[in-house]
Amino acid sequence: MSLLHLLIVAIIQGITEFLPVSSSGHLILLPQLTGMSDQGQAIDVAVHIGTLGAVILYFRSDVYLAARGTPSMLRGNLDVPGARLAFLLLIATIPVILLGLALKLTGLDDALRSIKVIGWTMLVFGIVLYVVDQRGATTKQDTDWNTKDAIIMGLWQAIALIPGTSRSGATISGARALGYSREHGAKLAMLMSIPTILASGGLLGAEVILNGETSILKDAAIGAIFAFFSALLALTLMMRLLRSVSFTPYVIYRIVLGAGLLFIAYS
Repeated sequence: MSLLHLLIVAIIQGITEFLPVSSSGHLILLPQLTGMSDQGQAIDVAVHIGTLGAVILYFRSDVYLAARGTPSMLRGNLDVPGARLAFLLLIATIPVILLGLALKLTGLDDALRSIKVIGWTMLVFGIVLYVVDQRGATTKQDTDWNTKDAIIMGLWQAIALIPGTSRSGATISGARALGYSREHGAKLAMLMSIPTILASGGLLGAEVILNGETSILKDAAIGAIFAFFSALLALTLMMRLLRSVSFTPYVIYRIVLGAGLLFIAYS
């Protein structure tokens, strides 16, 4: 795999993982629209690890708090600082794990990897994000997160298994619909990505080992590093911009891209 190809894949994954524009959709489109070869599962795992490192670093205080509270959470004690956050993150991750396994076992995950599907999800969920962002209240903060909201946002996250929907876009839409401010809704969405990426990365990693793709570890390491820095940059810029800018620029991008993909798919 050439360095340029590896760089393109890593940057696309890093930038789009946390922006509400769908990283999986862009990675699927890359070989279909450019003629490049598919990067393979080993590189997918590597760039996911890179983006995981970025979100952990950015929200390190919250991650540390949840990690410290996890043993108490497992013992059923949610009064310890961080235990409640760890519990809510666990609850929010269950729907995406269950639906992900169902799609994998039925083979529907491969059937959904098409330009037509990505075009429609880009368009439809871009409009959904715009509507809830413009009409949603901004009264809730991340400290108001509760079990009911975690389940609802978890269901939104599960929907994002459809390529083009965007995991961050779907969970942010769910948070805005529940009345969370842009910044706090995005923060919850990013924290929810950590156990989700761990779960998906673990599954992909197991498949890589079973398929014997460990020979490209050098490329994987390079991809992870590039993805880490591009994801950290994208995440930092988005969280800062949300203090003064809405999600409308991302919505416009989604609508334009979705319309273009549908034109290609139906022409």
